[in-house]
Amino acid sequence: MTRDEFISAGVSVAGIVEGDFSNLASVRSLARGIRERFPDLNVLINNAGVYMKSRTETSDGHEASWQVNHLAPVLLTLELLPILEKNAPARIINVSSIAHTRGRIDFDDLSGMKSFDGYAAYAQSKLANILFTYELAEQLEGKGVDVNCLHPGVIGTKLLTDGFGIDGAPLDEGARTSIFLAMTDDLAGVTGKYFVKEQPTTSSAMSYDVRLRKDLWDLTLKAISLSL
Repeated sequence: MTRDEFISAGVSVAGIVEGDFSNLASVRSLARGIRERFPDLNVLINNAGVYMKSRTETSDGHEASWQVNHLAPVLLTLELLPILEKNAPARIINVSSIAHTRGRIDFDDLSGMKSFDGYAAYAQSKLANILFTYELAEQLEGKGVDVNCLHPGVIGTKLLTDGFGIDGAPLDEGARTSIFLAMTDDLAGVTGKYFVKEQPTTSSAMSYDVRLRKDLWDLTLKAISLSL
């Protein structure tokens, strides 16, 4: 959302730094802006997402749903990780979807060049959100940065109406679990979990595949030209 959209929605705005997730250079610029303007950052909620009915390629050469829903949030998170660690205890929250249960990571065709299905691409990216969450939680163990993910519910967003053609629950309901994970004191130290309706629950069996998780991690770092 733009600043004007936030204000018109009645949201109190402390400050906005804009970026385009379909352009990785823009994501890096966004991260720099956040580091400069919000050096005390200790909570990051990755909530941006798209549902593409037809295959669209970004300027970086990736299928749009894969880049916007997975690659860009990973890049933003890792670019902001130094200040999150500095300001620990801190929290990273990744908004996934129940659609992840139908997802699979197609390493032979991540960008849908051989064949493309909008739902399959979306589900793949949502599974990637959870795999990323679990891998990062393991890597950050003991560093004071908790990493969790969630299904927000079937919420009446533009993504839902445009992508699926159905109505959903109110937006405030969709924000509830994200806010819960960001602000609940009792969750300090809880990490590497998947939440639905403010409760930790089991994600898909595939999301617990450690080899898959680590292969995706390595491939993602190459795709965003980042090494750790």
